[in-house]
Amino acid sequence: MRVSLCAALAGLMFLGPSRPESIVITRVFPQPGQLGIFVADADGSHEHPLISTPDIDYDPTWSPDGKSIVFTSERNGSADLYRIQADGSGLERLTDSPAYDDQAAFAPDGKRLVFVSTRGDGTADLYTMDIASRSPKQLTSGAAGDFRPSWSPDGQWIAFSSDRTSDFPFSNGRWERLQIADVYVIHPDGSGLKRLTPHGDFCGSPKWTADSKRIVAYCMGREQTLDNRLAKPERAEDTRVVSIELATGKIADLTVGHGVNFNPSPLAGGVVGYIRRDGTDRGIQYSDGKRGPAGEIRTASWSPDGKQVVFHKRLQFVRKPWVKTFSRDSRYELTLVGFTPSFSPRGDAFTFGGFATNGSVAGIMIGVPGTDSMRLLYRDSTRNILAPQWSPNGDKIIFGIGTFNAFFNGFHGTFHKPEDRVEGGARVAMINADGSGYRELTSGASNSAFPSMSPDGRRFVYRTFDPDGSGGLRIMDIETKAITPIASGYDNFPLWSPRGDLIMFSRQQDGYYEICTIKPDGTGLKQLTHSHGNDAHMAWSPDGEYIVFASSRKGYKDEVIYTDAPQPYGDIFVMRFDGSDVRQLTDNQWEEGTPGWQPMRKSTAAR
Repeated sequence: MRVSLCAALAGLMFLGPSRPESIVITRVFPQPGQLGIFVADADGSHEHPLISTPDIDYDPTWSPDGKSIVFTSERNGSADLYRIQADGSGLERLTDSPAYDDQAAFAPDGKRLVFVSTRGDGTADLYTMDIASRSPKQLTSGAAGDFRPSWSPDGQWIAFSSDRTSDFPFSNGRWERLQIADVYVIHPDGSGLKRLTPHGDFCGSPKWTADSKRIVAYCMGREQTLDNRLAKPERAEDTRVVSIELATGKIADLTVGHGVNFNPSPLAGGVVGYIRRDGTDRGIQYSDGKRGPAGEIRTASWSPDGKQVVFHKRLQFVRKPWVKTFSRDSRYELTLVGFTPSFSPRGDAFTFGGFATNGSVAGIMIGVPGTDSMRLLYRDSTRNILAPQWSPNGDKIIFGIGTFNAFFNGFHGTFHKPEDRVEGGARVAMINADGSGYRELTSGASNSAFPSMSPDGRRFVYRTFDPDGSGGLRIMDIETKAITPIASGYDNFPLWSPRGDLIMFSRQQDGYYEICTIKPDGTGLKQLTHSHGNDAHMAWSPDGEYIVFASSRKGYKDEVIYTDAPQPYGDIFVMRFDGSDVRQLTDNQWEEGTPGWQPMRKSTAAR
C-alpha cells in the first residue's frame, strides 16, 4: 500500500492555504524581454517601441480607424488581449482568462474582435467579442486548432487557417510533428464553413483584399513546416504567396521575392506586404521590390492609410537561469530554467544541461534556486552531456555523454530505422557533486543515456538503443556492473520513483509517445496516458505521488512559423502516479518541457 490510512486522511482533511509546490520547466523561447512591439513608417524609418514597459508582447493589429492597436501580452500572467492608443498611451486589458487568448483581428466596424482562445476545451478555437461589453462568443470548436483569423471588409466572412483535418504526421526521420493546415472561411454567426485550399500541405495567415472577393495567404510543403519554424531556417526553400478567389476557390501565385515569406497583407495599389524570415535581408518586404523595417520580425499590421506598420520582433537578450512564469493552477509555482533540470536532495542547488553554442559542446551547469547564479560544473572536450541527474544522497551526478545528434544538431540528424538512433554510441557516466571523479559506467557501441538512480543509490535505470535495432530499459548495479533488461520497447526518459517501487518512462507505440510505469523487476507494465500525441519529459514529485510532464495533447495553437519553437507545443501537466487527476499548468504556443520538481518540503498538493 503506497499511502498509509493516516496520511490519506490527513490529505483529505487539508483545507487551509499552503505554500505552492515549486516546479521548474524549460522554455525554448521566449523569456520576458525577448519580444517587443514597434511602430515605424512603412519604409522602415522612424522606428520606435510602441510600449514603454515591454514584456512578452506580440501579434499587434491596427484598428480600422487607425486610432488604436490591439495586441497580445503575457505581462499579467497568461496570454491576454490588450488595447493601446497608436501613440502608446492608454493601455487597457481586454481579456482576463487563464486560458490562451491571441491573434486578434478587428471587424470592419471596429467594434468587435475575432481571436484565438483555448478557453473552451483547451484547443485553439475562434471567438468573437464585442469590445465594449468584453463578452466573448465561441465561433468554432473541435479537437484541432484554428488560427490567424481575418474579418472581410464587408463583414460577411471570417477567414482562418486550420489543422482540423490533419493527422499530425511525424516529420521525415524525426519525432517532431508536421503542421498541415488549410484556409477556411466561416460567417460570423458560425454558418457557411468551407475549405478553400486543397488538403495535404500548408496554407495560412489569410488576409482579405479591399473588395472582399479574394484572400491572400502563404503556402508551403508539409516538410517545409519543420525547418521554417526555426528562428533561422537552415534549409530555406521559397514559400508561395497566393491569391484565392472566394467565389470559385481558384488559386493563383503572386509575384514576390524569393525566400521564406509569410504573413502577407494586401495593400493599396495591388501591392502585397509580407515578412521574409530567412537570409541576410530578413524583415518586411513588398511585392513592388521596396523594403520596410528590418530584423527578426514575426507579425506586421499596416495602418488603414498604409503609411505606418506595427510589428513585433525578436530582441537581443541574455537568458537568465531563474525566471518566474505563469501557472494556471495556484497550487504549483512555475519557474523557467535551463534544459533537463535536476535538484539536489535538499533543493538548494540544481543542475541543468548547458546548450551547445558556437561550436562548443554541452556541459553540466549548476545553479542556485531563486538567483541568477550559475556556473559550469563539468564539460567534456568533444562529447555532449545530456540529462544530468542528482544521486539520492547528493554526492554524485549521473548523466549521458555522447554526440546526441538528435538533440544538439538541429534537424540534421534523421532516424529512419531503429538502429539509426545509436548515433555513434553514448555512455552513462558519473561525477562527484563538485565536478571531480569522472568515470564511465556503461561501455560498448550502444547509445545509453537518461540514467536515474534508485533511492538507495546502488542501481540506476537507463535507456539504450543498440546497433542491431533493439533496445529498451535496463538496470545496472553500480558495484557489480550486472545489467538487467526490464523493457524492450522504443522507450525513453526513464526515472526511478523516490519510493523505489516504480520506474516511469515514455514509450513510442502506434505513432504516439505515451507515459508508462513498470516495476523495477520488469513486471506490472501500465500505460498512464492515452492522449494520441507526444507525452514525455517527466519528473516525479519528491514523495513519488505525482508526475509532472509535457504533452502535445492540446495540439498546435498557432501557425508554426510564428513560434520559433522546434516543437510548438508542450504544455505542462501534473497527474497522480497512476495517471489520474490530470491538471494543466501551462497554456501557450511556446515549446515547454523537461520539468523538474524542487524538493523544498513534503508534497502537500491536494489528494
